[in-house]
Amino acid sequence: MSFMTDRKRAIGLGSAKTGTDHHWSMMVSSAALLILMPLFLFTFGYALGKPYEEVIAYYSQPLPALIAALTFGVGLYHFKGGVQVLIEDYTAGFTRKLLIVVMSCISIALAAAGIFAVARIAI
Repeated sequence: MSFMTDRKRAIGLGSAKTGTDHHWSMMVSSAALLILMPLFLFTFGYALGKPYEEVIAYYSQPLPALIAALTFGVGLYHFKGGVQVLIEDYTAGFTRKLLIVVMSCISIALAAAGIFAVARIAI
């Protein structure tokens, strides 16, 4: 029979000390996406099915281009955080580190490509 309390068993195991920060960043990015996604859908829906020249002219305006670029950036930042949690929950060791690095590189590359494409159209 062990006379150790739950607290005594937990002392020394510690936390990673990043859970609250990660949770807070996911909450902020999801709140931003709650606003950005409807705006993106309205701006994208307006341009959907139009001829190429009209779409280029529409996304040359600052507001639709800004909404699209912010949606790409924030959306892929949120994606990166969510997939990182998934990887941390289901993998371990070197595989975990490798998958997190690969996933981060892919997310950043996609965000950069999307923002670059919008900037290229807008300028």
